[in-house]
Amino acid sequence: MREGIPGTPTQGEWLCKVLSSGSRVGVDPMLISFDQWQSLSSQLENCGNSLVPVAQNLIDLLWEERPSLPANAVFPLPVSFAGQTWQEKVIEVRKEMIKKQASVLVLTALDEIAWLLNLRGSDIEYSPVFFAYCVLTLDNLYLFVDEEKLIAETLKHLHLDASPTHEYSGPFIEQRPYKLILDFLKGSVSQQQGKIWISNQSSYSLDSLIPHSKRITDPNPVLIKKTIKNSVEIECIRQAHLKDAVALCEFFAWLEEEIAKSEITELSAAAKLEEFRKTQKEYIGQSFTTISASGPNAAVIHYTPTEKTNRRLTPNEIYLCDTGTQYRDGTTDVTRTVHFGTPSDYEKECYTRVVKGHINLASAIFPNLTKGQMLDSFARKPLWDVGLDYRHGTGHGVGMFLNVHEGPVGISLKYRSDDPGLQSGMILSNEPGFYEDRQFGIRIESLVLVTKADTKYNFGNKDYLKFETITLVPLQTKLLDPSLLTEEEIEWLDSYHQTCREVVGKALKEQGRT
Repeated sequence: MREGIPGTPTQGEWLCKVLSSGSRVGVDPMLISFDQWQSLSSQLENCGNSLVPVAQNLIDLLWEERPSLPANAVFPLPVSFAGQTWQEKVIEVRKEMIKKQASVLVLTALDEIAWLLNLRGSDIEYSPVFFAYCVLTLDNLYLFVDEEKLIAETLKHLHLDASPTHEYSGPFIEQRPYKLILDFLKGSVSQQQGKIWISNQSSYSLDSLIPHSKRITDPNPVLIKKTIKNSVEIECIRQAHLKDAVALCEFFAWLEEEIAKSEITELSAAAKLEEFRKTQKEYIGQSFTTISASGPNAAVIHYTPTEKTNRRLTPNEIYLCDTGTQYRDGTTDVTRTVHFGTPSDYEKECYTRVVKGHINLASAIFPNLTKGQMLDSFARKPLWDVGLDYRHGTGHGVGMFLNVHEGPVGISLKYRSDDPGLQSGMILSNEPGFYEDRQFGIRIESLVLVTKADTKYNFGNKDYLKFETITLVPLQTKLLDPSLLTEEEIEWLDSYHQTCREVVGKALKEQGRT
């Protein structure tokens, strides 16, 4: 079941429908967030049922020869990419803890731990994170990660090496085994007099240990600080997108040349794109599985090509490529839609309206702290004008060599209670689309940086913001219907393509790729 789709019941609704009153539903409390537990428990209670924790995971009992957790190395991210030392970040976070009268901050989100300590890993495919917990007090920092994952370079980075080569005054880190977090937190709750800051997205096992009177569940300072990139991070991210643009321009030039005379499939096209990317400096890997989709497959929003579904690319069908990379200096995510034959009038209209929505959002000016939900209609309006729409959000946050989907910021019709509002330094995607079932799909996605806007006035002293498009991959003009574009939209496209030509063209020449 895909929750959130109209007509699809929630887990609670479905369970109430199939279970008789008085039933008990068991869940491993380590595998469900506190928020999810509260919601599901409430729904079950409304129909006379109950939610109970299961101490021993039943799958664990049945799964013989289960692989152990990854033991991949955790490695440091240089300050030349991070922009701040981990010690500076810890000091800033502790100041926020004092403001909230919190004596303990519990971090369970892997990207928050990686960001705070300037560490990266490879325990989860496509995301450079590692399995860990982190507990920060006003005096100590405890990192729950298995010791064998910490290579010599990382031990030195964290000042955990046995024989430091210079004096160090802190802050200090204590390494503890990953599985000891529950026992540690139980002790902390009984010992600490102040409040404990923990996310409602943490597992029920951890969150439920903390009495309601001692718990702070507001978005924690690491979550917010991570979304606002500093000047060093922004410059690194620009360089990552430039490298990605070089690879993508090479790929689409190759595709245009070869599509009519070679047998290119969705899978082989995705593999070829990765060949171009691997030649770029600081390449680590993909940030998600490439959506390489031809013809009717492009109408499947989250399509992934397989040997069974793999289609040949032809000049007579739309090809949608949604793809991203993890470079050590930044995370990318970009979608372009192309047609190398003669598109139909309907395809051209749909593509043009998607581009119009993309430009509308890219050109928006809005007050500081505007919620992403308020901007979503900017991208949808050209489609709404003729009764069209798309069934996904318009934008999501993106990390700095971290998760390609980074909360809590986003642009969507859905309300998010934890949305802090857009602020200068945040990076999001701008990705309207349209999908004609079983025929074709269109999506245009670029990443945008939130920056300060120079407005004539400043009503309410709010300060106003705008987006700067940092993805530099041209849009195919062949699919456009110019009669549907305004003069301002044409000027935007011309300016964007001129920037692509100057910046990416120069990089292509410098790399000897022209």
